[in-house]
Amino acid sequence: MKRIKRRIFAGPVCEQIVCNVSDRVMDIKTAKPRIRFKTEEEREKHKLEISRRRHARQFQANFSPSSIYSTLTFSDEYEVHAFPEARRIRDNYCRRLLRAYPNAVIFIYMGRGKSTHRIHFHMVSEGIPEDVIRQKWVSGTILRTEHLREHNYFNGKNRGQDYSGLANYLFNHWTPEQGGHRWKQCGKVRKPDIEDPTLCIREYSESKPPRAPKGYILVETKSNQYGYLYFRYVMEPPKQKRKKKTNQLIS
Repeated sequence: MKRIKRRIFAGPVCEQIVCNVSDRVMDIKTAKPRIRFKTEEEREKHKLEISRRRHARQFQANFSPSSIYSTLTFSDEYEVHAFPEARRIRDNYCRRLLRAYPNAVIFIYMGRGKSTHRIHFHMVSEGIPEDVIRQKWVSGTILRTEHLREHNYFNGKNRGQDYSGLANYLFNHWTPEQGGHRWKQCGKVRKPDIEDPTLCIREYSESKPPRAPKGYILVETKSNQYGYLYFRYVMEPPKQKRKKKTNQLIS
């Protein structure tokens, strides 16, 4: 049994994975964790988590505080009730945006409102001005357009530009009714930087993690009973400037 580790860089996030691989693996560059499933349900859950991680890494690799999060809704005049028709409108909208800004990146998601049950879209884009996002949407109203946060907090800890919370929220927006993929991505999409695995020369545990890359801080650790270890690092966020209090005279 070999013990290997691998780093994955996606924007300001670094993930480091430590796992066991079989001695039969001759080329360490092709090494993958040993996976065990007791039931078909466990297998499906594993496949879903692979998709979730892939989405989150691509999200991190492409978006930053300069990116814009938008919620697009249909007016009564243009309301659609079936996802195949909504998908056609979504694809046409993305094409209009990319014709105007060919180097842009777009991730867009479909869903239904919890109370209204009306179909709507969430979109995260990079490289498209806010006024163009609004101008090209001709099927209703854009409820919000806002830049992604520079400081994101998890359990009271500042994790900087770690957008895993937003990425998971959007990933979970999919329902079986929609069919197809959970999200659409288009434009000049960048891929995460996945390093080749290397053999471990030290023993690691949740209390003894690998050294953080320069400029990064450790924010999360996980493990399972099969020797799999997961470590998440983020670029150390800059300190937020405190707003100065001004004394006001009361007349």
